[in-house]
Amino acid sequence: MTDPAFIRQRHVTDGRDLAYPPLPEALVVPVYDNHTHLEIADGDDPLDYREQLDRASSVGVRGVVQVGNDVETSRWSAEMAAVEPRMLAAVALHPNDAPDYAERGELDDALAVIDELAGRPRVRAVGETGLDFFRTEEGPRRDAQFRSFEAHIEIANRHGIALQIHDRDAHAEVVATLKRVGAPERTVFHCFSGDVELARVCAENGWYMSFAGTVTFKNAPALREALRSAPRDLIMVETDAPFLTPSPYRGRPNAPYLIPLTLRAMAETIDTDASTLAAQINSNTELVYGRWDSEPVSAPPTTPIGRIA
Repeated sequence: MTDPAFIRQRHVTDGRDLAYPPLPEALVVPVYDNHTHLEIADGDDPLDYREQLDRASSVGVRGVVQVGNDVETSRWSAEMAAVEPRMLAAVALHPNDAPDYAERGELDDALAVIDELAGRPRVRAVGETGLDFFRTEEGPRRDAQFRSFEAHIEIANRHGIALQIHDRDAHAEVVATLKRVGAPERTVFHCFSGDVELARVCAENGWYMSFAGTVTFKNAPALREALRSAPRDLIMVETDAPFLTPSPYRGRPNAPYLIPLTLRAMAETIDTDASTLAAQINSNTELVYGRWDSEPVSAPPTTPIGRIA
């Protein structure tokens, strides 16, 4: 098998601890990491996706949704999910990448690739897509975000699969767009970053809220309050690895095997035990993406499918 371990490299900032955290105590009831980026190399000794999944399995993380951000990483995600039974895929153009495609006159072609990938076996979501006003000011680039987001909603609806939302500093506009275009039945706010009010809107519309390591951060009391207000049948857990590592390892490389830290913090926040919450999240996740073993994997590829960029 000659597939590459990674096709991206995380930017290394000065002073960041590059050592992977130790394995946490294993969960009694297993769960899924419904949003991760295993194509990105990070750390002083990067773990490839096989090592990541092996570690995750050892602590009660039974599978992951591997998420694409552009054409190349979406293709990698779809092709790896096709051969790896512990992985499903999500495919999309990230809202911060869509304007680049538009400026090159390539957005329509890129969206066509995402549409084709969304129809492949073991691709169970379109994402991550949405709006990011933190990095994008009003003007042509923000217009391209809206155009891309609307197209992704239509792709998810056409294929009957879930939608994973990236929403940064754009809560009202994301909600309005979902309502205007028509949100898929299974819509997930990845790395939920809203407050009690956004949690209420999600609950009213049956949209899922996926919590990442940010819920463990000391400076996130509003996020924990949102979690307390969210219906338990609409919450999930994720890493967004290699980013957003949960406390007490914030800043170090993140990985699916660290899900137990976030899940236990969530359980404490809502005053329940970890096994009860894990059982609920496991059920929620399979309702959104289906079972990981419902479609067979194929033989591993014999030709390279990507490269480090």
